[in-house]
Amino acid sequence: MGSALLGGLLKTGFVSAQDVVATVRTTERAAEVRAKYAVPVTAGGNREAVHQADVIILATKPHVTPKVMDEIHEQLRPNQILISLVAALPLRVLDTKARKAMPIFRAIPNLPVIVEEGATAICNNAYTTSSQREYVGNLFRSVGVAVEVEEDQLDAVTGLSGSGPAYVYMVIEAFIAGGLKMGLSREISTKLAEQTVLGAAKHVRTTGLHPAILRDEVITPGGTTIVAIHELERLGLRSMLISAIELATKHAQERGKALVAKLETHE
Repeated sequence: MGSALLGGLLKTGFVSAQDVVATVRTTERAAEVRAKYAVPVTAGGNREAVHQADVIILATKPHVTPKVMDEIHEQLRPNQILISLVAALPLRVLDTKARKAMPIFRAIPNLPVIVEEGATAICNNAYTTSSQREYVGNLFRSVGVAVEVEEDQLDAVTGLSGSGPAYVYMVIEAFIAGGLKMGLSREISTKLAEQTVLGAAKHVRTTGLHPAILRDEVITPGGTTIVAIHELERLGLRSMLISAIELATKHAQERGKALVAKLETHE
């Protein structure tokens, strides 16, 4: 996710390559990121990067994040902004690990930030100013849509938009397979499937209408669409997607509780 966000921010020009320092765990990964984005990248240079940064974006795995915070806490300053992309670690843990009062944000973006069509939800701790909240909101709006939520809603965000692209990729994959089954070429099926999903999403955004209203505009009495919709309803498409979001949300909640319990046990 860190790499995807970096790519999106560089594409939009919100940041320039000379204003960025990236740190990763291995020299191999550092070489990959450096070649892809033409930015300075170090392996294991967390302290040095944090020391010279005004904004720190933490894009680490949940189980290693506390160790990273322990490593960098002495370089953290109250006038910096810390943005955590870590799904399971609550603000209160980040506050404790920072060991000082400083502005901290949690953000849950999704993979399409790399093509400037991401969906991000943001919350913040008590030490943020309005100008800092505006800056962080603008950062994520530069690569898509950003909304502010309460922290206890972030697990639902993870289940919906964080994991959501995977669900949509499966829908596109199924569209392509359906086209192939009915005799269309893979190239044509792919172009039609991706544009259909893109166009439908843009139609919802542009009109502001409920998707059910737009769906009904496609349906004609006795036509092909109502026959297909009947089959989708029979097979439970909506129920499956709702259940998928529910399960992903509950898993995020359970993972977060387990991680916090483990940290509290060790402390």
